[in-house]
Parts: sequence; structure tokens; C-alpha cells
Amino acid sequence: MAGEQDARTAALVVGPDGVVSGWSESGRLLLGWTAEDAVGRPVTDLLAAPPPPGFPGSTGSGPDPPALIPLRHRDGSTVDALVSAHPLSGADGRALGHTITVHRWERRPVIADLAFEQCPFALGVYDSELRFLWINASSGRVIAHSEEQVLGKKYRELFPEFDRELFPERDDKPYTDQLAEVARTGEPARLITVFRPLGSDYANAWATSIWPVRDAEGRVRAVANWGFDMSAEYWARQRLLILNEASGGIGRTLDVLGTAQELARTPVPGFADLVTVDLFDEVLRGEEPPLSPASGSGEAIALSRAARHGAKHDTDRAPGHPMPVRHAPGSVAARSMATGRSTVQLAAEPGHGGEWAFGPGLAADPAHWPPGNPLIDESLAAEGLTCRITVPLRARGALLGVVAFARSDRPEAFTADDLILAEELTAKAAVAIDNARRYARERTTALTLQRSLLLQQLPSQEALDVASRYLPAGTGAEVGGDWFDVIPLSGARVALVVGDVVGHGLHASASMGRLRTAVRTLADVDLPPDELLTHLDDLVIHLASDLQPAGHFQPTGEFGATCLYTVYDPVSRRFTMASAGHPPPLIISPDGTRIPAPARPGPPLGIGGLPFEATELELPEGSLLALYTDGLVVSRERDVDRGSTELLRVLDRSATSLEGLCDTVMDAMLPERRTDDAALLLARTHALDPQHVADWDVVPDPAEVPRTRKFALDQLEAWGLEETSFVTELVVSELVTNAIRYGEPPIRLRLIRDSALICEVSDASNTAPHLRRARAFDEGGRGLLLVAQLTQGWGTRHTTDGKTIWCAQTLAEPQSS
Repeated sequence: MAGEQDARTAALVVGPDGVVSGWSESGRLLLGWTAEDAVGRPVTDLLAAPPPPGFPGSTGSGPDPPALIPLRHRDGSTVDALVSAHPLSGADGRALGHTITVHRWERRPVIADLAFEQCPFALGVYDSELRFLWINASSGRVIAHSEEQVLGKKYRELFPEFDRELFPERDDKPYTDQLAEVARTGEPARLITVFRPLGSDYANAWATSIWPVRDAEGRVRAVANWGFDMSAEYWARQRLLILNEASGGIGRTLDVLGTAQELARTPVPGFADLVTVDLFDEVLRGEEPPLSPASGSGEAIALSRAARHGAKHDTDRAPGHPMPVRHAPGSVAARSMATGRSTVQLAAEPGHGGEWAFGPGLAADPAHWPPGNPLIDESLAAEGLTCRITVPLRARGALLGVVAFARSDRPEAFTADDLILAEELTAKAAVAIDNARRYARERTTALTLQRSLLLQQLPSQEALDVASRYLPAGTGAEVGGDWFDVIPLSGARVALVVGDVVGHGLHASASMGRLRTAVRTLADVDLPPDELLTHLDDLVIHLASDLQPAGHFQPTGEFGATCLYTVYDPVSRRFTMASAGHPPPLIISPDGTRIPAPARPGPPLGIGGLPFEATELELPEGSLLALYTDGLVVSRERDVDRGSTELLRVLDRSATSLEGLCDTVMDAMLPERRTDDAALLLARTHALDPQHVADWDVVPDPAEVPRTRKFALDQLEAWGLEETSFVTELVVSELVTNAIRYGEPPIRLRLIRDSALICEVSDASNTAPHLRRARAFDEGGRGLLLVAQLTQGWGTRHTTDGKTIWCAQTLAEPQSS
């Protein structure tokens, strides 16, 4: 029995009449019948079931290929066997019968042979030179070759395309190199191979395992592989990877051109070979896009190419340089924009595998084409393209432009799944571009408002040399509320102001304009710095209450501000300052040493109930003053103290002009990616020559008025300003008379010769005069009216010990003493 169990195969000979004429020992081991028992018996007696059609002894030839037939064992049991018959013939061609080979079905080699042969995966075995030793039926269907056609032939000779890699950027070895590597090293390999089969218009992805086949001594005698086509899964995964890359790569900045270029770069080269993004000019300018063009309007559509990126060469168009393009009426781009539907163009109908049996082909695309797609357009070949997807760029119902995804370096056509990916990428970019457009519009509006409210031209004055710079935040942040101002005051004095409104955007710009206007109004009243900030604080509190929402769900903007208000007097060289939560100025003497600014910053504007403190100091002539906002000194790397120290170091550098020093400071202090506005105001002090100031104490007696006029005329003659004598004599007479009649002693007259001739009369009374219209028979009331009509400016300045009434006459040109 042991021998019977060990029997592998049996062979017998059957004559033309179906009678057994030859029997082997292996037949006895397999079925238990001896030669004496079997020879001379019909072969059908050995069967445990009716013979299949064509079996020897019945009509027809023997079964081919092998058939599974149950045989009868001598002990009565049944043996399942794989039976094949081969005809015998004599030298004269006469039929002599059949040779029958029997393989026991239960034996592993038989089962394995059938399993490998019928495996749906492609299986193959090759020698160390990569010559074909065996392939299964699936492999034969894949390569469109039978086993007889490939046996003994080298892989590289039959399929040279496997010696190149479809995607060199992946750094993968050609597939034949992978087979040779396993044969050389004996190390198995698992890989996903992407290649384009011969005659196919599509690249396929195959999951493959390669392993060495060793003999009993462990030597590598052959290489085997198996693989299955996972193209659908692979390309779906690639599309997901592109979408994932787009999630982090598109819309990173609030910049229209930058976002368009991100859209152009993301799908290249994994999805397309060339991407173009065309936008309406209104979108590039941050304006509302135009109405969608009507289908069949007959007019070309004018756009600008915001981005263009290809796989072979860097074809990005530099930001800020979009190129005008026009899409002719009836073109695919024009129709897509008019209808709002995407269009797929193919240069030719895709093939279905050619000589090879695989390649998804157009009909095998798992997705469904939308109506009107794909469009076979032979004209694409003239452009060097194999296919193109044109997608209208739409966001929130508005048409922004059009995007084109094209392939030129690969022959495989876009599929319906590719169209879905192109539309997903475009939709994501459209929202980002529209967000950037809306941001650009608001930013442009805020900048326009802010710049219109900022100081456009430095006023003419002689007390200070002044230079300024203002830079808004970078494109990733909204416009802030920084501002500065230079305000000429009476008595040749000048006010320097710098401030910062809390928040960003239009609200901050509008609030800044209100505060700047308020500061100018209060400065015209000639209030001291601490009193001016007190009034400004009250104004901010009232403005904040006005911004409270009327409804429960109406948002309100935060409103608060800081401000530094300073006044410089070139006559006394006194510098007075008061701060509402703002950093104090930096003061550098002519010899380069720092002059401490003893100002104590008060609370920010809008707190209320807390006092502001004014500080006064005397400055050497030629001192440098630096007023700034925190956006200049504060960043992620430094706080305000460290930033002020750095600014002071930069200001110590010698500069030929304040304008050049401003540029140096801005370049040194501001990072490339700033998140806040920055304002800088530099001033160098001048001292008025004492010879240009004349004082006269006035006795409170009307008889002193002629003597005072005489003093003024003599001083004008000494200055060479005789042309101003008539107006000055009349002005001095009126102001001194009013001071004697309505004011309180002491009374003092002061003449200042600067860019204008300034006349000031001071007294100890706090009562301010008012300009009024005198009636026909009134004896008075016409003095101030004459002063206002004859001079270019007049006003009242209150001081701690009274008031000063002043007026100014503009001088034609500076006079020398």
C-alpha cells in the first residue's frame, strides 16, 4: 500500500479498439491492477464513471487538454486522476491506438499546475538571463503572446519598452533591471511599476512581486514574478495626493497672482504637462468681475494670463506681469465661460491597448462623461497637445476667468475621473482667488482712504527739517491705523504728531482720519499737549459709544488709539511733549549722545478719567527727533524696548539727509514679512536767530500806542521789511489798543521774523476776543476785522498766565539781516 500511495503517474497503451494492450508497473502502484488483470480488457472497465466524449474506445480522439476522470481501483475505491491521451500511428500513418497518461489528482504538483495556469494574476518564470521558462494563461493574455511564442526568448528582446521608465522623476529602475537585480542578489522585491505598454495610449500601474527560485542546494536557478493591474486604484490614489497637495499649496497667500501661480504649479507634472490660468483684468485689480459673457455673443473675450507653468521648462510668468490674451468667439474657452461647463478635448480617439491586452481605454473609464464630453479635436496636434481640459473659474456665482490643463509629453488621454480632479482643483483655487480679490479690494480701499487722510506734503516752516515714511503692512495683513502729522503753530512753533489706531482695515483707517482731523482742530486752538490729549481722549470715548451695535447680533469694531503730541518752539528751543500710551520720541544731540525723553506715557486714548502729563525740555540746535509707531520697532523677534534700542543704534549712523536716513531706518528695522503698519517721522531742530525776535513791554496807557507803533516801524526798518510797514503799523495799533482797553497788565509786544512776519500781543487776561460784524454807527468792533482782512492768519493762544493774540504776514522771500 505504501507503494501505491507513493505512485505519482501511470502510463498505458490502448489499441484502436479501446482494449488495453500495454500496462506499466506504475499502473499497478496507482490502481492496484496487474498487467495480467488489465491487458486485454476494455479501457472503459477502468473508469468509475461514463467516459467523457472523445475518450479512447468511444467516437473521436482522446481528450485534449487533460480531463479530470474518476478511475476504479482494484480494491473498489475511486481514484480521481488527470487523464490525457496521445494518438499513436505507424510508419505508414496507420492508427495504432493511444498512449494514455494518468496523474493522480490529489498530488500537489497537479493541483499547483492547474492553479497556476488558471490564476487571474499574471505569473511567469525566467532564467538568470531573463529568458522565458514558463508563463500562465493570464500572463499570455496580458502580453498578447502564447507560451510557445515566448519560451526561450529574452525579456529585453521581446519587450524593450520595459527597459525605460515612464516617469524618470520617480527615480525608479526599469522593470527588467528589477528582475535582473533579484536574479543577481537573490533578494526578493515588491514594487509598483508604472509603464506604458506597447501600442497603448495609457500608462498602467502594476503591483508586482519578484522572488528567486532556488534548487535543493539553495542556488538561484530562476526568477519568478506575479502581478496584477492596479491602475484604477493607483491613479485614484495619485489624484487624492494631488488634491492633498492642493489643500496646502493653493491659497496660501491673499494674493491673486500668487494663487493663480499656485494653481498652475500644483498639478504639474503629476497630472498635466501644461497649465494656464487666465483672469479678467477686473479680478487682478481687486474689482468686481464683469458679467459672464453670453453664449454666441460674437465678441472675443479679453483676459490676462496670470500664470503659465509647464513640466519641461519653467514657464511661470513673473508676478505683476500678466500677459493679455483674447479668446475668440466660439472657441472652447469662450464656450466654457459662457455655459459654465467644462470641456475635454482629445486629439484622437484613444486606443484600447493595441498589441497589448491591457490599458483602460476610453470605454473602460469607471466614471461617466458629462454631456458634450469628450470632444475629439484633431487641431490639438498642431499645438503639440494630446488632450486638454478647459474649466471655467467660478466662485460664489461669479466668473473670474478660465483654466486649461493640457498634456503634451504623455499620450494617454484624460479620463472622466481626471475631469473631476481638474474641476476640484479649479473650484478650490477659485475660492482662494476670489478671497484674494476681495481682500485686495478692501485693502486698496483702506489704503486709498488712509493715504488721502495722511499728510500728503510737508508744510512750509523754518523751525524743523522734516522727513517721513509710512509703509502699510504686507499683503498678508490688513491696513492699519498709523498716522503722523506736522502742524505749523503760531509763534513759529511746529507740532509733531504720531499715533496708532487699534485694529486694521477700513474701520481703522476711518477712525484714524477722524482722530487726525480732531488733532488738527485742537492744534488750531493752540492747546498745550496735555490738554489736547485730554480733549482727544473724550472724543475717542464718544466715538466708541457711537460704535455700539444697534442690534443684538450686529458686530462692532474695537476702537482705541495711542498718540504722541509734541511742540517745538525755535525761539526758546523748548520741546514740549505728552503721550497717550505711545512710545516717547528718541532724541539725539548733535554730538551723537542720546537725550533722555522724560515723558511719562499716559493711558491710551479711550480709557477716560486719567490725566495726561506734559514734559518740557530745552534742546540744542541741530538735535535729531525720531517719532514712530510700534510697527517700526516691534516684531516677533523683539519687543518695544529692544526695538527702540535697535532704532537708536541705526539713528546714530551719519546721514547726508533726513530722507536718506529714513530709508536706512526702514530698511534696517522692517522685516520682509511685516504684519503691522509702520510710520516714522524724523526732524532736525533749528534755533531762530535772537536778532530775528524783538520784544517791547507796553505800559497799559492809550498814550503808549504811538510809541509802540514807532518801535515796530523801527524794527521793520532794521530787518529791511519796510514794505510791510503799513499793515504792521495798523495791526500793532489795533492789537495793543485792544489789550490796553480790555486786557490786563502786563502787556507785551513781540515781533518774529521767520518765513512770515509774526506780530504777538500778550496780556494777563484769559478773555479771548471775538471777531464780530460792526454796524454802521458803531464806534468799535472793526479792529479784529481789519486784522483778519489784512493778514494771512490770526488767532488766540492761551497760556498759563494769560493769552496771546497773534497775526502773521507772509513774506515774499527770505530777507537777510
